[in-house]
Formats: sequence, C-alpha cells, structure tokens
Amino acid sequence: MSRALRAALGKLCRAQDDRLAGSQLSSAQRKALDAFARQTGSVQIQPRGRGVFYRIVQPAVVERHWRDLTPIDADELDADLPKRAGNIARARFSKRSLHSHDLHYLLLKAAGPVQWRDGAGHRLDLDLATVRQGAAVLAIDNDMRKDSGWHTAGTLWLVENQALFDRLDWLPDRMHASVAYYGGQLRKGLIEWLAARPRAARVRFFPDYDGVGLLNYARIKERLGDAVQLWLMPAWESRLRRYGNAELWQGTAREFQAAQRRLTELVLEPEVLELIRTMQSLGMALEQEAVWVDTT
Repeated sequence: MSRALRAALGKLCRAQDDRLAGSQLSSAQRKALDAFARQTGSVQIQPRGRGVFYRIVQPAVVERHWRDLTPIDADELDADLPKRAGNIARARFSKRSLHSHDLHYLLLKAAGPVQWRDGAGHRLDLDLATVRQGAAVLAIDNDMRKDSGWHTAGTLWLVENQALFDRLDWLPDRMHASVAYYGGQLRKGLIEWLAARPRAARVRFFPDYDGVGLLNYARIKERLGDAVQLWLMPAWESRLRRYGNAELWQGTAREFQAAQRRLTELVLEPEVLELIRTMQSLGMALEQEAVWVDTT
C-alpha cells in the first residue's frame, strides 16, 4: 500500500493547483489515495463528469505524510549517487523500484593458455591469473555503451554450479578454454554483454538438465542464436536414467514448460530436442555433477 500511496501522493503534490484527475492514477494508486483521504481528511475527492478529481485541502498534513514516505525528492538527488543509496533516500529502502547494481562480476578460470583483450589494447593472461589467484574477474557494466570490449579467441564455457568451476577435469577439450561461473540464474546483463559483440570463438552452455537450466538456455539462445550451444555430457541418457531426480524435475516443472515453449520456436540441435523429450518421458532432471559419476 505504501508504494501505491507514495506514487499517488507524488503525482498529487506535483499536480497543478493541487488538483489531480483520478484518470492519472492506477487502480492501486486510486485505492490508496481514497483510503488516505478518508483517514486524514487532508485530500478532498470531487466528482467530475464520469470521474473524480483529488484536491489537497490540508497541505501540511499531506506534506508530512509525503516526507514520511519520501525523505528526498528524486530531482534533488545527486546524479552520481548509487541507485540503491538513492532508493534509500527516496523510499527508505534500497530495493525499492529499480534496484539492480550498475556492475556485476563474471568469475573466470582458464583451461590452457588463454588471453583476453579489450578494445583499448589491455590484456588479461587468464591462465596466469588462474595459477596465481585461482580465478580472475571481469566487471560487466549493465550500460552497454560503456562496454570495454573484452573478448578471447578460445571457447567460453558457462557453468551453473561451483563444483564445475572448481574442478575442470570434466572439460572435453582443455586447450584455450575459459570457464565462467554464473551461479544458477543467468543474469540478463550477462546475456546482453555476450550478445553485444563476439566474446569468444564459441560459447558452450552447460547447465543442470532441469527446468531452470533449460529456461536459461532458452533465454541465451534467443539472443545469441547459433553462437551458443548447449553441451550434453557423454552418455547423458544413461546418466539421466540411472541418476536422474524426480523431485528436482517436479520442482522445476513450471520452468521446464516455459523453456519448452520458447525452445520449440528456435532451431535446435537434434540431441537437445532428444534431451527434452527424454526428460519429459522419464520425469527426471539431472544435475551437472553427474558428469563425474561412472555410467557402468
């Protein structure tokens, strides 16, 4: 309610002559402002034709409630203030409205000699960073206009679970490969960063074979097209039959259905279509770590 009231009072306070047409409010904002008017008597509701107007009759009361909800007006904030700090100033809550950070960080490891370069001629020796520090990180700005152009000539692998990032012995080809850990949910900013320009010779996507993993694949496939491919672990069908999890399948069934609808509109590899059909027929999902489990 406070969010709707904040928006309604903001519109009312900015309205000419302290009068606001009800048609300028959403249904939730009208409901909140109606309740506020009844409780405080500081706003008058005036019928007008088929609608109503709201008029401030006790400005001091409205101003006090407005400042309780919004300590600082948006146009008074420093333009360089971080978004979440601005949300606290405007709404006393960092996650109010648009609260994403301007940057997010991509963890990378090297398998073999790997170089990354940006548009300014800087280099990242990912192999050396992996040996010395265990991993490297790229800061990705959600504003693609500030993209620094980092890219590599090798293959970029995206993995969902940390175990696959910690140990790289599952990789089918360890030469000139970068492995990135995206942690369960694929950020929209990462997808857009990958779509902005070619970042690698090939992009291989290796998620859990469940609804969440396939929905993430649908999202990145829609943006990258043939530049990204889902990787299927060797003997995936026998692993799915032997080690598949029905509870995980059921828990991500909604995401699976959404992914299936979106993926059917794309041109997919026959093996991926077979994976989807087999998961559905067995009612099983398979986690990434099964790549290490013996199939015999």
